[in-house]
Amino acid sequence: MSWVTAASGRIWVGGVTRALPVAVTNMRRAWPAAAPAAGAGLPVRLAAAVLVGFVGAALGGCASEFSMRSLPPETPAAVNASAVRAAEAMEAAAKQAAAGQKQTSAGQESGAAQDHDTAAPSAPSPVAEGTFPAQPVQTGPGTTTNAAGAAAASAGTPGAGTSDPQDEPLVPLTDGDVPSMYTYDPWERLNRFTYRFNARFDEAIFLPVANGYRRVPGPVRLGVHNFFSNLTEVDSVANYILQARFGGSARSLGRFVINSTIGIGGLFDVAKHMKLPSAPTGFSETLSTWGAHPGPYLVMPILGPSTARDGVGYLGDYGLDYGVNLFNLYRGYQSYALGTLNAIDTRSNVGFRYYATGSPFEYEVIRFLYVRKRLIEDDALHGRGKPKPRDADAPAGR
Repeated sequence: MSWVTAASGRIWVGGVTRALPVAVTNMRRAWPAAAPAAGAGLPVRLAAAVLVGFVGAALGGCASEFSMRSLPPETPAAVNASAVRAAEAMEAAAKQAAAGQKQTSAGQESGAAQDHDTAAPSAPSPVAEGTFPAQPVQTGPGTTTNAAGAAAASAGTPGAGTSDPQDEPLVPLTDGDVPSMYTYDPWERLNRFTYRFNARFDEAIFLPVANGYRRVPGPVRLGVHNFFSNLTEVDSVANYILQARFGGSARSLGRFVINSTIGIGGLFDVAKHMKLPSAPTGFSETLSTWGAHPGPYLVMPILGPSTARDGVGYLGDYGLDYGVNLFNLYRGYQSYALGTLNAIDTRSNVGFRYYATGSPFEYEVIRFLYVRKRLIEDDALHGRGKPKPRDADAPAGR
């Protein structure tokens, strides 16, 4: 708001500055007729001079206070410049540490060769691989172990005699290791509109209903949540088969059978106490297994952040539920009641609040975090923890 105040001050100062000469001219014109009547020409001139000086001083103070040319000492440009300098210093230190490590390794190899030729068999010098002795060790004539330790200390590499991995120098990241800061969002205008709609709907309807639902006794809400979670096991069984992950399919099937029988229709999660934890999956993960990318970022009405692939996956899961129609729950009027109750239960278990951070960039932050979460899950699903190579300049999700 500082730039708005400065602009307002400039507008006010400019208006007074333009009006001041007009006022002085009118006062001069009125002076010859008013002076004989007043009988005090000198005091009036003195008062006019004092008034002009006072207004000029006030304008000077306002102009200096509200000037748009004066910037606060900590500007975004200054912060960015400081961050760039810090990054350059870190990169230079990493290069120096890598060069010192290479020099130290070469010194160790030459010292080991000379020790092998000149040292006695009863005076070995055990040095762990990748570490350096903490004190000078005389292993024989011509040894260079002390010089290697000095080079390691001067280069900033660890000189302790332990093999702690935390003491090893950090390797700087390359452009391929750093994810892209841009997100593929070709429908940004529509997504922003939907995001604002979701925020207003959540504030006016969804959140008050969810807060009222939280007043229901905890055991009842837990039973409702377990019931809907048990129904999702049907989707997990089918999608695990499509992903060729038959172990997960057998686990989901076992959970569904146990909770539907012993757990009284899924009201109690008995399978969790039998070492069968829940690991749900959906058609979106199946598409990812088949090689589909997340695609453009998409904000779905009421459902919130998503991607094009997740939207297709949601439709696939709903089509599977509608086709199977387990216990006749997904067709007829009961489907609307159960769907509404499921949505309220889901919202009551989510702690997110729209615009609670107060940041003007909440849309960008949510978009960034959601798409990166999806990319991390895809890497774990495809390469079993090994990330796939990507173009560092390509927007995330494309």
